[in-house]
Amino acid sequence: MVTTITLVDDDQNILTSVSMALEAEGFEVMTYTDGASALEGLNNNPSDLAVLDIKMPRMDGMELLRRLREKQNLPVIFLTSKDDEIDEMLGLKMGADDYIKKPFSQRLLIERIKTILRRLDAVKKMQAGNGVEESGAIIRGRLKLDPVRHLCNWNDKDVKLTVTEFLILEALAHRPGHVKSRDQLMDIAYNDDVYVDDRTIDSHIKRLRKKFRVVDKEFDGIETLYGVGYRYSES
Repeated sequence: MVTTITLVDDDQNILTSVSMALEAEGFEVMTYTDGASALEGLNNNPSDLAVLDIKMPRMDGMELLRRLREKQNLPVIFLTSKDDEIDEMLGLKMGADDYIKKPFSQRLLIERIKTILRRLDAVKKMQAGNGVEESGAIIRGRLKLDPVRHLCNWNDKDVKLTVTEFLILEALAHRPGHVKSRDQLMDIAYNDDVYVDDRTIDSHIKRLRKKFRVVDKEFDGIETLYGVGYRYSES
């Protein structure tokens, strides 16, 4: 069956260009220019994943996600032009799967969509098999990562991570004590044909630490080696 992606954004240029890119990848695309019409459309014709702008007329992305969660649990990626960590934290707590800031690479968005859909498919297959398949969980001291379910747990407390943050942490935790350079982390977190500045990795590390310190003020599991990179310290 064809996978359906819903795009919701009041910028017609974004709707047109991203729709064309997704259709070229074989997806069926539904588009809406505001939250209210998207809510009605998604309730009548559910899709496999939704990409929502946060700032929209008639109903913003946050409210749209809240209303959607009352009836369904489809994966959601937020698009935003805001550089506000509070919005990101709120969106993730409400159940968004990832968060991409404008302007963004279409290739990056497509890769994030595919990653989320693969993980969702893996979970469905595992559930269909009565949980027989191994999740491949990574346990490092108080840290537990479940790549299949995209779950992160620190000291028995859930930590909500975006796909990018999860990939970076997974790479660091895979070999505790081993240093990963910024370039290595960029290769892991982003597709080869997506350019990102190396400071982007620094920003992700900063956000990772902040999220862990919400559940543990003493968290120091990610170490910086200035001029070299980062490593995970098992504690």
